[in-house]
Amino acid sequence: MKKPRPLALSIFLFLFALLAVQASAKVDNASDWPVYGGDDGGQRHSQLSQITPNNVAGLETAWIFKSGVMAAGFSNESALSFQTTPIFWNGKLFLSSATGNVFAVDAATGEEIWRFDPAIPPDMDYAEFASRGVSIWHAPESSEAKCSHRIFSGTLTGGLFALDADTGKPCEEFADNGFLDLRTLAGSTRIGEYTITSPPVVLADILIVGSAIGDNGAVDLDRGTVTAVDPVDGRILWRFDPIPRSPDNPAYSSWANDSGAITGAANVWAPLSVDRENRLVYLPTTSPSPDFYGGERLGDNNYANSLVALDVDTGKVVWHRQLVHHDVWDYDLPAQPVLFTLHRGGEKLPAVVQATKMGMLFVFNRLTGEPLYEVVERPIPKSDVVGEKLSPTQPFSALPPLVSQRTITADDAWGVALFDKWDCQNTIESLRSEGIYTPPSLQGTLMYPGYPGGSNWGGVSVDEERQVIIANVNQIGAIVRLVPRDKVEAEKAAGMFEGWQLSPMRGTPYAMARKPFLSMLGLPCLAPPWGKLLALDLKSSTILWEKPLGTIEELAPAIVPNFEFGTPNAGGAITTATGLTFIGAAMDHYLRAFDTQTGEKLWQHSLPRSGMATPMTYQYQGRQYVVIAAGGHGGMGAAPGDTLVAFALPHSKL
Repeated sequence: MKKPRPLALSIFLFLFALLAVQASAKVDNASDWPVYGGDDGGQRHSQLSQITPNNVAGLETAWIFKSGVMAAGFSNESALSFQTTPIFWNGKLFLSSATGNVFAVDAATGEEIWRFDPAIPPDMDYAEFASRGVSIWHAPESSEAKCSHRIFSGTLTGGLFALDADTGKPCEEFADNGFLDLRTLAGSTRIGEYTITSPPVVLADILIVGSAIGDNGAVDLDRGTVTAVDPVDGRILWRFDPIPRSPDNPAYSSWANDSGAITGAANVWAPLSVDRENRLVYLPTTSPSPDFYGGERLGDNNYANSLVALDVDTGKVVWHRQLVHHDVWDYDLPAQPVLFTLHRGGEKLPAVVQATKMGMLFVFNRLTGEPLYEVVERPIPKSDVVGEKLSPTQPFSALPPLVSQRTITADDAWGVALFDKWDCQNTIESLRSEGIYTPPSLQGTLMYPGYPGGSNWGGVSVDEERQVIIANVNQIGAIVRLVPRDKVEAEKAAGMFEGWQLSPMRGTPYAMARKPFLSMLGLPCLAPPWGKLLALDLKSSTILWEKPLGTIEELAPAIVPNFEFGTPNAGGAITTATGLTFIGAAMDHYLRAFDTQTGEKLWQHSLPRSGMATPMTYQYQGRQYVVIAAGGHGGMGAAPGDTLVAFALPHSKL
């Protein structure tokens, strides 16, 4: 028989074990990437520390998952984009395909555990063709709800599925056998116009869902309603329409001639963020319809193009800040608002930062909406289009812009050959170009930044400890032209819209034609970098560093040197506590790691396709992984794919 331990030793061992359990619990909590943006506030920052600047060069492929789901037979097949950022829970990763298929895969091996097919009709022309991920809800311990861990996933048909996280089966007690038709509730009669492309915000007692709506079809597009839903049974708790529909709404007067009653969109297609402690949800709203002509909706158009803070429990507006007045540039708010603590003068201030297509960052007190960096109104060019009346000024942030706001002239034309450059010069001279916020015109307008941004849905990552924001941006222009309606058919017959996107803008006197500002060789007409990665120091309000993001390896013929010109990009970055920034996003086929403080590139690894998604990281069974969807982007000319790739340090180096 073993000799009994002294009481003091037993107490010591018990306390040691308790501390070990607590330490283990802390590691497990830090191991999770439980929501799309890493946390409720979308910081895209991880406290994991196994991968460091000293060993990141040793990362190797740990596993690969191929969904087998592309878009064969879909009307939007050529626009396929695998944008998902997986979430991690209980040894599984949960992710979605562009067509809304949902998967659970083993976090250690990448092997499929289950899949769910929403069976959306392939023969629809969907306004958007993407899914950025899913959300998970956990029933309170006292709850008797079935499906106690639920995956919520939106669809391109405007629906919301609740799935059992363990089996992938629909949760029958939620709405109609696990499916809630938000499109019909929003009053939409057109399948494919009202879609859900970003995961909902999920709390213990409520989930909140936005929508994506086609921008330029007509004045009276679908309403961009944000909906709060009971996660147990699917009951509608409240609804918020960013466009005021009645005179008793304080924003109604900013819509002239009662235009708020007929205008559509102003929806929230980007991910939302939530402050659980203060019960606030933050909405980045978009442009009213249509994007490029506002003669039917004169006025500033509040709450469109705004960062809006709502009370989670009531859906009432707590505060809002409009970042584009009377938008006619498609400068919607494209990115998740990011919540963080700003350190200033010994104070810790509750903050939210909003990235914009204009390449500006706006930072506000997230409780009051007061600017934490000055916002000033500056004059902009006037419209020369009959029926249009712009706001005379637009808000500008005191933080340094992430892209240039200069006026583009013929001297700025760039080309790989003289004839290429001359072609670009001639184009510039034919267009209206008066700097940022040059309005659309009948002669054609050079937009810079173009309507894709600047920043887009990849948004920014915030390293709160270092007080550094990491952002990736595009630096390419676009051409926008308004076409009188009585001339559209004749110009179409004459082939004048070859290579243009033509939108009808029904209910206005004009159609709209737009295209990227490219040369006859298909390259951007402005000098590189065409995409870049940069760091902004919040302490000094300066750009710490900036680097071209991506090479032309996938853009130019093989005989052309693989210049690091930076490429158009989609997706975003994540940061880690050890001072690493991971990003794919560029059109070449690489995932890269940079030093967050210096911008030095420390590692890169090839991918099967462009990683035009935001990566994530988690730790499982003692090993930290970095995962990215390598699925290209058909809409941007990057070959689409269906691959999820995980990287980790070799077992021998753990």
